[in-house]
Amino acid sequence: MVRAIIHVDMDAFYASVEIRERPELRGCPVVVGGTPEGRGVVAAASYEARRFGIHSAMPAAAARRLCPQAVFLPPRHDFYAEVSRSLHGIFRRYTPQVEPLALDEAFLDVTGSLRLFGSAAAMGRRIKEEIRSELKLVASVGVGPNKFIAKLASDARKPDGFVVVEPDGVQPFLDPQAITRLWGVGQVTARVFERLGIRTIGQFRQYSPHLLRQHLGNATDHLWALAHGRDERPVIPDQEAKSVSNETTFARDISDTAALRAWLRELAEQVARRLRKQGLRGRTIQLKVRFADFTTLTRSQSLAAPTDTTAEITRVAEQLFMTRLPTPRPPVRLIGVGVGGFDEQNANQFTLFDSGGAARARAVDSVVDAIKDRFGVAALRRGKGPPGYK
Repeated sequence: MVRAIIHVDMDAFYASVEIRERPELRGCPVVVGGTPEGRGVVAAASYEARRFGIHSAMPAAAARRLCPQAVFLPPRHDFYAEVSRSLHGIFRRYTPQVEPLALDEAFLDVTGSLRLFGSAAAMGRRIKEEIRSELKLVASVGVGPNKFIAKLASDARKPDGFVVVEPDGVQPFLDPQAITRLWGVGQVTARVFERLGIRTIGQFRQYSPHLLRQHLGNATDHLWALAHGRDERPVIPDQEAKSVSNETTFARDISDTAALRAWLRELAEQVARRLRKQGLRGRTIQLKVRFADFTTLTRSQSLAAPTDTTAEITRVAEQLFMTRLPTPRPPVRLIGVGVGGFDEQNANQFTLFDSGGAARARAVDSVVDAIKDRFGVAALRRGKGPPGYK
């Protein structure tokens, strides 16, 4: 059976939420993250700011040089999470099969909802309109027979895009696209294609798999399947997830270790707060890194006792980052932190062997959470957090 998949990607989410709350900023270049003095890093930028070359993960000082008149705002992740919950409420009107990728992005498998709501295209259109009317935000929506096609469709006409790719239209949609649109084509693979004179997916399909395998090795089968529009990955609903994680994809590859560690600390903080809000503790800390060539590595470490403390999750994530990655480390495109191995029955109980340090860490977390819940996420930042970011 052909599946019906919708990919929803909010346009400049953090910045758009801030502009919605402050209409006087509409039309202005808005940067979320960093400070007007140039400290910290950019978390998000409005499309007006992007026209000046500003993008996420770049130093705020560079953003200020590119656009001196930009409005810099501190990020409010708890508020964005609240808006995201409303967004996912709209998704679940149409299907329980919702796989969140981030606060502002999700896959929906609506195959089982076709008899109730009609075509996937009709559902995608309704979701887009309900986001606009109820949340006063703009989304780009892609509809296709699998995750890969739906994701490419949502990217095709951003911002405010809506693209439907029917099963019999997959190849005409794919063939003109740049070969770099295939998931897994990074800088190294792109140079191989350049030497072969392959610039589009259609040109790639004209080569024999045998010849391609001589140049691409084990990656050939994966890329060949995507080039023919095949992607069997299922949509995995959030409630079936075995871990709590946060990740971020950078607009530009990052090599700077200090910047990457700052993002690690930020992601660890977000994951720890989500665990505490859900009453969960986990024994396994996970690090995910995707390099510029799309090679993706995951590293993990198991603990003697489950944890939900920011300090412990941060410590292990940084240790994995500093000691378990290739040397020299290639530029990084995506970085993520997760916690799994939940001990749900005893999630909110202290263990018999809790150390004084663990108890103090939980006390600090409790105070930090209370302050942020009351005054906002920007009200307090930890001593080793990204300078100027929170």
